[in-house]
This record gives sequence, C-alpha cells and structure tokens, in this order.
Amino acid sequence: MAVLVKGVTMAADTKSRMIGAAIGLLQRHGLAAMSFTDVLAESGAARGAIYHHFPGGKQQLALEAARRNAEDVRGHLHELPGRTPRDVVEAFLGSVRPVVQASADGGGCAVAAVTVDGGAALADQGSLRAVAAEGFAGWVGELTGKLTHAGMSPSRAAELATLMIVTLEGAHILCRAAGSVAPFDSAAAALLSTLPSSE
Repeated sequence: MAVLVKGVTMAADTKSRMIGAAIGLLQRHGLAAMSFTDVLAESGAARGAIYHHFPGGKQQLALEAARRNAEDVRGHLHELPGRTPRDVVEAFLGSVRPVVQASADGGGCAVAAVTVDGGAALADQGSLRAVAAEGFAGWVGELTGKLTHAGMSPSRAAELATLMIVTLEGAHILCRAAGSVAPFDSAAAALLSTLPSSE
C-alpha cells in the first residue's frame, strides 16, 4: 500500500512539475511556442508522461496550466492586506510590480497567453477563452470582495477591481514592448489618483 501511495504521489508530482513548467513557458514564450519538448526539459519528466497525464495533448496542458496559474494568483490576491480601499490598491500594485518587471524583461501572463497567442493552432479555442475568462473573473471577484470589506460600495468596488486587473494585464503588454516598467508606474499613479485620500 505504501508503494502505491508513493507511486500516486510521484505521478501527481510529475504532473504538477509539468504544469509548473508549462506556466513558465506560457509566460515567457506564449502558447504558440510552448512545446512538449521544452516542458519535458524544464520539468525533468519522461516523454511517456505526456500522454499519461495529458491525453488531450497541448490543449489540455495549456488549459490546466492557465487554470492553475489563475488559482495561484487568486490565492495571492486573497492574502493582500487592506483596511481601506487605498490600502488594498497599494498592496495590489506593490505585489504585482515584480511580475510586471518580469514582463518588461520578456515575460507575460500565462492566463492571457492562452487567449492571445496561437490559439488558432488548437482545436478548441472556446475552452481556452473560457478558462481565461473564469480566471480573470475570479481575480476581479477577489479584489471586489476585499474592496467591499474595506468599506467601498459593491458597485464601485467591482468597477475598481476590474480597472486594477485591466491595468495589470495591459501593463504586461506595454511594459514588454517598452522593455521598462514605466508604463505600469504611470498607470499605477493614475489608478491611485482615482481614490480620494480618505478611501
């Protein structure tokens, strides 16, 4: 029984490593350039693991990687501190700045990657968009809850949360193009300017 449990754990660990490698590849290279060869090289998994864990091929791996990345980000947003809406926004901007810096250095968002880069090469683009939409909605929902808890009206909180995520996702693209976090810093300052000092 111990051997079986160990085998299951090792199999789950292999799949987890492959998904983690796929997230990194999506962030750095996008969906079109993500290959199983690179996933295997980065995860250390054997070639036979591909269709054992991902019988749906690249489509399934991309979906699972985007879903996990979305869940990880939502968990991170859940942990943001904030007694006031301004605290929430400042904590958010501070926490995502290193991620945006990675974009300026050539990275990106794994969730966005499944919707904007190479989706036509896969059979079911609708599933890719659905996973991304669900992920983004989860992030907006998490921030909306935090802002509401901090005293903002639900409608204003939802609008601001959406603006925060749009700022982040837009910054990935603009900062990568500019090779600098300057576009993010400008957007962050504008975002904070929408908040009265009392919020």
